[in-house]
Amino acid sequence: MMRILFLSMWFPFPANNGSKLRIYNLLRGLAAQHEVTLISFADQPDADPDVPELRQICREVRVVPTSWFDPHSLRAKLGFFSLKPRSVIDTFSPQMAEAITETLTAVPHDLIIASQTRMAGYQPYFGGAPALFEEVEMGVIYEEYAQAATFKQRLRYGLTWAKHRHYMAGLMAKFAAVTVASEPERELLRRRVGGKGLGSPWLRVELLPNCIDVAAYADVAAAPQPDTLIYTGSFSFAPNYEAMKWFILQVWPLVLAQVPQARLVITGNQAGRQLPPGKHVQHVGFVDDVRTYVAGSWVSLAPLQTGGGTRLKILEAMALHTPVVATSKGAQGLDAQPGEHFLQADEPQAFADEVARLLQDADLRRTLTEKAYELVWRMYDYTAVTPKLLHLIDEIAHAHH
Repeated sequence: MMRILFLSMWFPFPANNGSKLRIYNLLRGLAAQHEVTLISFADQPDADPDVPELRQICREVRVVPTSWFDPHSLRAKLGFFSLKPRSVIDTFSPQMAEAITETLTAVPHDLIIASQTRMAGYQPYFGGAPALFEEVEMGVIYEEYAQAATFKQRLRYGLTWAKHRHYMAGLMAKFAAVTVASEPERELLRRRVGGKGLGSPWLRVELLPNCIDVAAYADVAAAPQPDTLIYTGSFSFAPNYEAMKWFILQVWPLVLAQVPQARLVITGNQAGRQLPPGKHVQHVGFVDDVRTYVAGSWVSLAPLQTGGGTRLKILEAMALHTPVVATSKGAQGLDAQPGEHFLQADEPQAFADEVARLLQDADLRRTLTEKAYELVWRMYDYTAVTPKLLHLIDEIAHAHH
């Protein structure tokens, strides 16, 4: 048994977004064999370190006040003159650095797991302990640059990408291994980041897909409402907003032309972003438990245009027996077959046709959900994914010693 320090920018309970779901389920898997200490930012006002769901799996839980990136702050403005990304400079927390140092001084730990880029940035405070950089994601930043439509955008996003690329290459070189949530993300690191980090012969880039606790969805009781579509996702994550803006403007009228009684429900924090108006569209905002909304719908949507990783919203829908229509980007990273586990389309008319076909064909809905449920049990339940993480940290610890 090892002592593991897990660092998270998201307080992982309740697990009400994709990052929290991943972190919470990885913590459960780690705690089955190791002693885990969690230090987390308090991204929510009621973050309680004594919440039973975390204390049952963690030896100790510490919470540090968080600070979100403010592009108008003095530190962020000064960041224009730094080689580091402005978000890294602006969000650095002396309290988090102190909490890490105090924890490692009080009790030596065998391994540190830094979840996502923000936590990996505290590597100088790890005291030489072996460390894993869990879930590197560069896809959104690169795609903003690659898809820039104007010279001004190309210049702006190009500078952001160049800074992140340089910063990440140097940062990854300080870790024994890094993980990614999808194969496309791993390929992006290999092809576009490179540099010192990926040039190091000892650095491992391991695929560790997102996972859920499939059994936790079995007791969700909600009668599917005819012709109802669901989209789940906070608009604080820009790709979620862009996805629904595209869907409502370009796809939704084409769906209504075929199924006039169709209804669209959108959950998640709007983050001050307003969608264009649409007929039969209801935005319910943040909800405590999105599972009843998904289980109560005939179709779950994943019309994303950008982003990396694998979509936990798709895995949740599959676990709730709700069929999915996704773009190729929305389904990216999942080992699922279009036409067998979900329906896929990228153009507005084709996407609308697939939605309408699913609403009108009960046999198709049943066939897709049966095969998708079997897939998510077999490949994406946390009991299938976390053994890969356990094996990786064992190898890192043994190599260090």
